[in-house]
Amino acid sequence: MADENFCKDYLVLKPEEASPLDCIRILYSSALQKRNFFNAPEEATVRGFRHRWIIFVSVVMQKLFLWLKGPVAKIGSLLELWLNYPSCNGGYCTLFLNLLTGRLVRPDNSSPNFRSIVGNLDTRVELDGSIKNGDNRYIPSLAMMASKLSYENKAFVQNVIRDKWQMKFMEFYNFWNDYEEMDTAQAIMFEDTSTGNNLIVVAFRGTGPFDTNAWRTDVDISWYEFPGIGKIHGGFLKALGLQKNEGWPEKIQLNSNQKLFAYYTIREHLKTLIHDNKNAKFILTGHSLGGALAILFVAILTMHGEEMLLDRLEGVYTFGQPRVGNKQFGDYMKEKLREFKVKYLRYVYCNDIVPRLPYDDKTFLFKHFGACLYFNSCYKGQVSFDFLY
Repeated sequence: MADENFCKDYLVLKPEEASPLDCIRILYSSALQKRNFFNAPEEATVRGFRHRWIIFVSVVMQKLFLWLKGPVAKIGSLLELWLNYPSCNGGYCTLFLNLLTGRLVRPDNSSPNFRSIVGNLDTRVELDGSIKNGDNRYIPSLAMMASKLSYENKAFVQNVIRDKWQMKFMEFYNFWNDYEEMDTAQAIMFEDTSTGNNLIVVAFRGTGPFDTNAWRTDVDISWYEFPGIGKIHGGFLKALGLQKNEGWPEKIQLNSNQKLFAYYTIREHLKTLIHDNKNAKFILTGHSLGGALAILFVAILTMHGEEMLLDRLEGVYTFGQPRVGNKQFGDYMKEKLREFKVKYLRYVYCNDIVPRLPYDDKTFLFKHFGACLYFNSCYKGQVSFDFLY
């Protein structure tokens, strides 16, 4: 199979190729290698009903999300449009008058005033004025707001960074997924010049409330195992820029006609910026799926021996991040983070289901690693290295 070109041990599920009968067969047949939706080495075996049950749940959930893709996206689009009518028409009273007089202004989803579902749920855009540069809460707080801002459109992002935060907007990215053949990842990049030596912030967008492609990635249990590193979640790797038939070559040809891949595009941009400013540092952040992409970006940097970038990486701050690999991968990353003195803080809210995905059981063994900043329902936090949801 094509995946063997760069990885000898792997499990890749292709739910779009699974028929209803295939889904039923998962529950009683261990010979899944003969099915098109199940991609694994020939010698791989599916042991026990629990193993088959988890594969069954993952495939069925992904098929459900595929089926719901169009309707859910339409509902999300209509809901966002409805939520933005009041602000585009000067408030509810003016909205009612405009409706009566035929002067109703239709929201433009590319305008600097159009908010996403996330932006409507939490309308804050200003940074906390009580947390100043130099406070040890400043960078995590900035990372949190950047993660939230990444859900918005380009014009909104530019407006907030330049006018509200008084920082330098750099880029708004849409990244290609070589396997799904569409853009499935987004990120923003800006520079905080108030830190003296300049701090570059890269924030990956997370799982959108009505983006079933991102939901699929969260419930996918596909993985690739890399010698000396461990097993890593396949869906997250694909969103980050995994190359078909090649895996993670150190370099790919980048030109104006080629699709943008997250890891390679951001890596080259960071190299250029840091070359121009020898004292600049950068952080990586993201919420949900975005958090997974942030920490895996570091993993691929270590695989490629990008010591110059790793030395300039101040920290990784994730919010509601899902599990990204097994215990071996976690041990590998903890060692690399210590070696390059990179801070890694993973913020978790008690009722968030995403940090509990993918499954953590004796069959698949996806594990968190590093410091967990856990917040209960009263928003009281505690730091733990053992409380690894």
